[in-house]
Amino acid sequence: MVENPAGERSAAAPAPFRWTDEDRRAVVTARVLAMDAVEEAGHGHPGTAVSLAPAAHLVFHRFLRHDPADPEWPGRDRFVLSCGHSSLTLYIQLHLAGYPLTLDDLRRYRKKGSLTPAHPEWGHTPGVETTTGPLGQGIATAVGMAMAARRERGLFDPDAPEGASPFDHRVFVLCSDGDIQEGVSAEAAAFAGHQGLGNLVVVHDDNRISIEGSTALATSEDVAARYAAQGWHVQSVALAADGDIDVPGLSEALEAATAETSRPSIIVMRSTIAWPVPGAKDTAASHGSALGARAVHEAKSLLGTDPEAAFAVPAEVFEWTSRSARERGRRAREEWEQAFGRWARAHPDRDALLTRIRSGRLPAGFEDARPVFAPGSPVATRKAFGRALREAADRLPELWGGSADLGDSNHTTVDAASSFLPASSPLPGADPAGRTVHWGIREHFMAAAMNGIALSGVSRPYGGTFLVFSDYMRPAVRLAALMGLPALYVWTHDSIGLGEDGPTHQPVEHLASLRAVPGLDVVRPADANETAVTLWKVLGERRRPVGFSLSRQDLPVLPDAGDGLRPTEGAVRGGYVRYETPGRGDGDPDVVVIATGSEVAVAVEAARALTADGIRARVVSMPCREWFAGQPAAYRDAVLPPSVRRRVVVEAGVSQGWHDLLGLDGRAVCVEEFGASASADELFAHFGITAEAVADAARALL
Repeated sequence: MVENPAGERSAAAPAPFRWTDEDRRAVVTARVLAMDAVEEAGHGHPGTAVSLAPAAHLVFHRFLRHDPADPEWPGRDRFVLSCGHSSLTLYIQLHLAGYPLTLDDLRRYRKKGSLTPAHPEWGHTPGVETTTGPLGQGIATAVGMAMAARRERGLFDPDAPEGASPFDHRVFVLCSDGDIQEGVSAEAAAFAGHQGLGNLVVVHDDNRISIEGSTALATSEDVAARYAAQGWHVQSVALAADGDIDVPGLSEALEAATAETSRPSIIVMRSTIAWPVPGAKDTAASHGSALGARAVHEAKSLLGTDPEAAFAVPAEVFEWTSRSARERGRRAREEWEQAFGRWARAHPDRDALLTRIRSGRLPAGFEDARPVFAPGSPVATRKAFGRALREAADRLPELWGGSADLGDSNHTTVDAASSFLPASSPLPGADPAGRTVHWGIREHFMAAAMNGIALSGVSRPYGGTFLVFSDYMRPAVRLAALMGLPALYVWTHDSIGLGEDGPTHQPVEHLASLRAVPGLDVVRPADANETAVTLWKVLGERRRPVGFSLSRQDLPVLPDAGDGLRPTEGAVRGGYVRYETPGRGDGDPDVVVIATGSEVAVAVEAARALTADGIRARVVSMPCREWFAGQPAAYRDAVLPPSVRRRVVVEAGVSQGWHDLLGLDGRAVCVEEFGASASADELFAHFGITAEAVADAARALL
């Protein structure tokens, strides 16, 4: 029976439900494959994969629009397994539907180099839409996917009737009790309900079991009531009489959920973990441990399959599941291709724009649009970034995003008259495909949703907050790095230089910790022009996430020539010679000062003082350690000659992470403790981030 939280039956008229013998046999096959794969591996999460087999089969064969012959077909619906530990739930459906995932791949579950790793990985296994594993991330990422679908539909096909555009698709999510408990899913649910994302359908596997036992040990909340309060369309599906999933009830609920277009939908579906395995069903042990040979033997007998056979997929079962899925997918794709062709012929300019974006190309003349800041009046790099971002956004409609309630501080609002809000919103500028996202104070969700937006391949998302609050974003940032997604993080107020807000808001260890993330580029530009140069480089690439660390305080705009200064264009290499004592020939310097961000101007001032002492000094601006590390060794050695061991690093953060460039003889002028409440000038003096201190450190080395 399908109910809403008030206990009333759903008013939506369901389509006639028919569960055939082929469906039943396919579900039995999926269940025994899940048991066998975990037994073969010796470890894994069998319980949920066994119990969820009927729900997954129902979604894949009745509701999900997909084509196993073309896993990246743009018109497909997206399926996100947020409970990534139950990866076999997804892998088995992909195999049975005829995706390029074989029975041998299932045999190699959790093995090195296999297509069936412990948790689903995007870009590794065909049919996997996002990397999941950390609980809650899948739900939050799926909200981003739904956002991207709405924005892109409004950008390319705004006038089509609802449901009639080739840009319309749904996002289905299967999640667990653990996903619901994670805070990021609460942030995501509040945002999705506020936005009325009617293209999002979540099925919550309410099995009430976690690793430690009953979920009653940790929670007693009414999930359905919570989601209803957040503006979702909510239904509940009780257990079938035998303790299994109520498949007709779930089908009815999915019909109603897919008919709802003004709100996101969640179905709270009761299940019994490890059903029907004797001795294992409804137990915590079945969550994360192999069921054991005896239990598997008994379960196979109970299900009517050969208890001695392993990885047995009857030919007629695979022929039916793969044929029906492929035929259904082929028909859907052909219909979509016809609709897309009609759209392209009717809108050649929009089609050309879509083609350019998908190819990763920038529009003609984009390089010439980069702002250039004249030396003279100081400019905070956050303000320079904001101006550059607006210039870029004027030419790149794929670039959109916002801030975690800090738009005026982060300078991330590129169009104040266009807010990403549902059509029902009474606020001025509300637009379902709006340019500016008001994320609210939800940094973790913001980063996770950006992953979902980036996965569309059409949008380029950005999100802003203070650098100190990147800690709240870190799990999703790590997943972006793992997947290589072109997310753009705008982290302002980057050091003790933010001043009077004090140590709770002054990042000290954050640059080091973010640089420790493999696959993440951290950019801390020295001035306004270095900011624009590095942003233009980033926008010309789509290979991995990038975080900009930007100053609150004004910084001097350094000239590109004269008095030993070198052009800012070298910033695209991550590290370059910004200043060198003039008039001393081509030999190696006596000392090299390496600096980032606001400290580059400090380093230049120190180098000039050293020059006055007859010391040949070089300042290396190092806006991005990762880019510099990727340069050829000959270039790196030319910038930082190995023979010059007298080196000083100056950065308003911890020195951790710099010692590979400093060597045993170098010195760090850094901040090794938390900040304090005072003006920026007072704090830099207090912590010794001054030209005098840097020059003294260099003299000591000499």
